[in-house]
Amino acid sequence: MQAIQSTFDDLGTPLAGVTFVVVDLESTGGSPADCGITEIGAVKVRGGEVLGEFQTLVNPAEPIPAFISVLTGITDVMVADAPRIESALPAFLEFARGSVLVAHNAGFDITFLKAAAARTGVAWPGFDVLDTLQLARHLVTRDESPNHKLSSLARVFSARTAPDHRALHDARATVDVLHGLLERVGGLGVQTLEELGSYSSRVTPAQRRKAFLAEGLPHAPGVYLFKDRDGHVLYVGTSRDIRSRVRTYFTAAEQRSRMADMVRLAHTVDPVVCQTALEAQVREVRLIDEHAPRFNRRSKNARRAVWVRLTSERFPRLSIVRTPPVDGSACIGPFRSRAVAQEAIDAVHEIVPLRQCSKRLSGRTSACALLDIGRCGGPCVGAQDVEEYAGVVARCEAIFRGDARPGTERLHARLGELARQERFEDAATVRDRFLQLIRAAARAQRIAPLCSTPKLVAARRHAEGGWELACVRRGRLAGTAVSPRGADPMVHVATLRATAEVVVDDGPLAALPEETELVLRWLEQPDVRIVDLDGIWSCPVGGAGRIRQELEPAVTSAAEVRGFETDQLTPAARGSALRRAG
Repeated sequence: MQAIQSTFDDLGTPLAGVTFVVVDLESTGGSPADCGITEIGAVKVRGGEVLGEFQTLVNPAEPIPAFISVLTGITDVMVADAPRIESALPAFLEFARGSVLVAHNAGFDITFLKAAAARTGVAWPGFDVLDTLQLARHLVTRDESPNHKLSSLARVFSARTAPDHRALHDARATVDVLHGLLERVGGLGVQTLEELGSYSSRVTPAQRRKAFLAEGLPHAPGVYLFKDRDGHVLYVGTSRDIRSRVRTYFTAAEQRSRMADMVRLAHTVDPVVCQTALEAQVREVRLIDEHAPRFNRRSKNARRAVWVRLTSERFPRLSIVRTPPVDGSACIGPFRSRAVAQEAIDAVHEIVPLRQCSKRLSGRTSACALLDIGRCGGPCVGAQDVEEYAGVVARCEAIFRGDARPGTERLHARLGELARQERFEDAATVRDRFLQLIRAAARAQRIAPLCSTPKLVAARRHAEGGWELACVRRGRLAGTAVSPRGADPMVHVATLRATAEVVVDDGPLAALPEETELVLRWLEQPDVRIVDLDGIWSCPVGGAGRIRQELEPAVTSAAEVRGFETDQLTPAARGSALRRAG
């Protein structure tokens, strides 16, 4: 059965209100590229009632093969005065307008209709399609019928018209089969077009019986929490329509295998209605962090994020820490793991000669190999004083929170050097590490200003008119509101300012990093307007964000270079390609 368009998921269209047009075709053969339609028959039904019928022979403009005439009873003489497809097809499309097309083995009929539309220059309306053959394969067992042919199913469901390879007769038989199938899925809890479109035998009866959990839930945006018998949260999700989304967990619209186990354990579903989509997304992140539901995969490791910072020493070095520093020293992050953070550190060391040793420096410290290869200035042996080393630290700080362009120039120089040495894999590794560094620096340069902003109020046009309002304090969503269509939005802005959550400035992290990034993505949308700002919110012009936009497209190019066999490129060509990718 062809998938139903996603908008029905939100609308939850009751099957009793859906208009179905059951169609059947006869043709001169099995290939729509070489054969023509000889007859179209269709029946329009809604709520079990027949609303109308459509039938016409069609002149295929070619002889009908003898075996087709024997099968269907349609001869060349019968179609000689019939309309051509150029006239018949528009008439059928007008009859079927606004309906869901139904056919038995729909791939055959719909492919012929689409091919005819393409040949005649008629725009295909893009009907939703239901295939009774596919549905019957899930609902009719071999004990009831030896196969799923229309003639066999017509007997199972006691169709009033016997199919005989004439289009209207077969369409009438398919109507009775459709109603019989709908009665069966109705007993399994399938009540909407969306649920019918996603029906599959992969969903167990026990899972479908849990559909009652969606009853009483609101048709509103927000968050929903599946809980077990003891009240423990199993899963947290968000949707524009809580009730419609929860219902999909009891149908094949939910493709994730672990969700079947979750539904089996679920005892209740608690809704949290939200005014805006942003509020729902933020609440989802907070609830997942609070409850750590066993069936959620994303957003569960927010507390495991790490940062890379410059230590507060006479000769600073890079260190991985669990929380960003409170003393204002340069740092980047968050990183999802220590391994990714270490890649960023390695990238810095490729272009900035910071010391890498973690031991305490003293006059008796011996030099390491990094001094000999020019990767460190040797502060450990007194070869570099504090003032000279401060210039090295400044280059690292520029990448972290200032102008990253000089660092990028040093990267290009390093890549060129490796390319000249034909160390192409090493060059690709260096480039990939640097990209991790720039991504983290760009993230920090976007997050840090917002986290230091005491208050920001922004507005966005609501889809139904009016404005969505958000108050952000130190990177945390402190409150949301909706100004209705026609109302003075500034009244609601004032109310939001007064009622929004108070966020105390007691550290660099007033919110989870993922929450702050969600807020940032919302603020950066082109239709969002800043209404009120207490503080300064800015990013450096030559910062890491701009460099990231330039570097990320090169990943594909570099991957292509690495994909070449050694003998496919000359050394000069490989070096040139790698420099372009870098």
